[in-house]
Amino acid sequence: MLIGIIGKANVGKSTFFKAATLAEILIANYPFATIKPNHGVAYVKVPCIDSEFKVQCMPRTGFCINHIRFVPVDLMDVAGLVPGASEGKGLGNQFLSDLSQADCFIQVVDASGGTTIEGKPAEPGSHDPIEDVRFLEHELDLWYLGILKKVWRVFARTLSTVKDAQFAREVAKQFSGLKIDEDLVKRVLLKIKLNVDKPDTWSDAELEMFAREIRIMSKPMIIAANKSDIAQGKENCVRLAKEFPAYSVVPCSADSELALRQAAKAGMIDYVPGECDFKLKKELGAKQIEALESIRKNVLMQFPEGTGVQAVLNHAVFDLLKYIAIFPAGAHKLADSKGNILPDCFLLPSGSSALDFAFSLHSDIGKNFVKAIDARTGQARSKDYILKNRDALEIATR
Repeated sequence: MLIGIIGKANVGKSTFFKAATLAEILIANYPFATIKPNHGVAYVKVPCIDSEFKVQCMPRTGFCINHIRFVPVDLMDVAGLVPGASEGKGLGNQFLSDLSQADCFIQVVDASGGTTIEGKPAEPGSHDPIEDVRFLEHELDLWYLGILKKVWRVFARTLSTVKDAQFAREVAKQFSGLKIDEDLVKRVLLKIKLNVDKPDTWSDAELEMFAREIRIMSKPMIIAANKSDIAQGKENCVRLAKEFPAYSVVPCSADSELALRQAAKAGMIDYVPGECDFKLKKELGAKQIEALESIRKNVLMQFPEGTGVQAVLNHAVFDLLKYIAIFPAGAHKLADSKGNILPDCFLLPSGSSALDFAFSLHSDIGKNFVKAIDARTGQARSKDYILKNRDALEIATR
């Protein structure tokens, strides 16, 4: 999966990205500090199953801290969006093209109100972050509508001559570059109940509604209310959640998360990403202690999900995209051929079957599937068994 970080310029997108990945990138307080998209690996948290088996896992990818497994996901930070991006203003065309393969969006908003709509620094509290969400929704809707409108007149007349069952298939083809399939189009049509027999009679408002619903379903979004610890940030988080009930709004402080992760990497503190506290590991200078204690007091003790960065990633993967974590594990052997204990953890869409899991391991394993074996109970599972989060399964093949 690919998660896209979006938002206007200078709201902390690159800081959020660096905090999540510890990648070395440019962070600057001016518009378009990011020009080409940054790609990196972030991690979602899953309670590891190793403690249930009284072992310590040895991850091949990701890592494990205190029996909390961190599973890798792809993260992308793109250029900031400005009003008119759908018409090519700013870096709009590049921005939208970069986003086409994302499975969901994290919109980073300056909750402190310290960034103008054009992405320029301003006095905290001088701008309403609600406007940022509205304008970004508008630009994304215009992006999708523009794709439809380019071909709609001829396209709609053609669709009027096909059977109903083909309508969703043909529309999906038109949006194939945005990872939209036939099933999603059918769900959109079921929700908004437009007349598919005569699409050439749809009004502009109906076409706009159709494009908007495709966008909402194909690119679900969560709001990272960054800088929530500054000025009116906490109050604006409440306002954002009230104004946009369809979105999860998570208070964040990307600066604080970056500082904590860098301090942990340097061996100064013990810190598990997403937790609401840390422990000093060695003697530090007065200024270092003061800075860390400020984060503890003003961020970690103020928000239920700590700095919010890890919470946003987890919400995006497990709530928006509805993925589950599956561990390959033998009923009698937890290690791989090299002796690594529980080296892997896979993320699969909810509703996946044991056979889907087998194919995710390797195509040959899927083709030669005989049964799955529950590592906890030793019970056999058929290929149609629907996976549950944190299942531990061994795949038997012929």
